[in-house]
Amino acid sequence: MDMLGLLGFFAAAFVVASSGALFRPGPWYAALRKPAWCPPNWLFAPAWSVLYVLIAIAGWLVWRDVGFAAAAPAFIVYALQLVLNAGWSGIFFGMRRMDLALYELMLLWLSIAATIVAFSAHHLGAALLMTPYLAWVTFAGVLNYTMMRLNPRESHT
Repeated sequence: MDMLGLLGFFAAAFVVASSGALFRPGPWYAALRKPAWCPPNWLFAPAWSVLYVLIAIAGWLVWRDVGFAAAAPAFIVYALQLVLNAGWSGIFFGMRRMDLALYELMLLWLSIAATIVAFSAHHLGAALLMTPYLAWVTFAGVLNYTMMRLNPRESHT
């Protein structure tokens, strides 16, 4: 049962990750001005892969220890951050709206922070597993903002 639950959390993370495959950077992103500290494109897939593994394990640990019913508020914000995570690629790469993507990313950041707080009441290890994700989204927010500033004509078209 535990392994089946873990597979369910990995499946949810995979569904969310698939939004990045649907909305790829492409020529529009390649043509944008980027700060010197922007990671190379090849780094994003492995970084996100590790983060999705941590996100799935964190959810599974809370579920395994207390179940959905006992941690319902925690799983509501956990689900919210998954939905927001899935939406960012479509807004940034699909719609090419860096401005809306930044606002959405702020909501994502808040939902991840809320998940960490909520998970900490049930499983400290699960909360800690979410912290690299929060750090990466913080960095992504600064990058998103910086790219808006460097590409003002492209930030809201």
